[in-house]
Amino acid sequence: MHTLSTFAVKPLIAITVESRYDPEDARTRGNIKLNWNYFQMVSEAGGVPLVIPPTADMEEVAKLVHGWLIPGGLDMDAAHWGEANHPKSELQDPSRWESERALYEALPEAVPILGICYGCQFLNVVRGGSLIQHLPDELGNESHGGGNLQTYGIDSGSKFATVAGVTETQGQSWHHQAIGRLGEGLRVVSEHEDGTVEAIESTDERWLLAAQWHPERTPESEATQNLFRAFIQAAARYAANR
Repeated sequence: MHTLSTFAVKPLIAITVESRYDPEDARTRGNIKLNWNYFQMVSEAGGVPLVIPPTADMEEVAKLVHGWLIPGGLDMDAAHWGEANHPKSELQDPSRWESERALYEALPEAVPILGICYGCQFLNVVRGGSLIQHLPDELGNESHGGGNLQTYGIDSGSKFATVAGVTETQGQSWHHQAIGRLGEGLRVVSEHEDGTVEAIESTDERWLLAAQWHPERTPESEATQNLFRAFIQAAARYAANR
């Protein structure tokens, strides 16, 4: 099996970001936002993080990068799966969905993708799935918000368990939405005891894994380190073989 030191070039990892476009702001026209721990985890695992704003030409980005990390963010418009938005929804700027969908469609299938929180939800919706818009309505509590440390079981036969090196891990949850109807070509590999989907992966050979929790916020975790290391190694293999 390859280790990162086997490869001559560090892989370039696209990280798409939360954005706010405000044409009325004469000083900035808006901003983008990305938490430090995402690009720190990519760098420490051996990759080169590239922050991709929504204005980028996604077809050119797809030719350039060797992996894609989709981080957390605000809520996407429920119109993408045919519903009205919940009153508690905090909607993202439309440019994020539009640009990420364009990158998803342009990216070769051999490029590994890792989704985190919103990124997990995006991968489900872009493949035709839906979201539960406000978990407290379903569960009667807010147990998945506020950074609660939870324990997650991972199916032992899954790709996720193989790369993480564990069948149980702990992580922090910061979400009020979750996967509803599962998207095409995906399978659930982790569920909370209350039925909330916590991780998904592709059903084919594609390297596409996603966690509803935030592994980047527990960098000392063996599972987190293994997950990011495997992601970067997969990207390095793609870079070496394309």
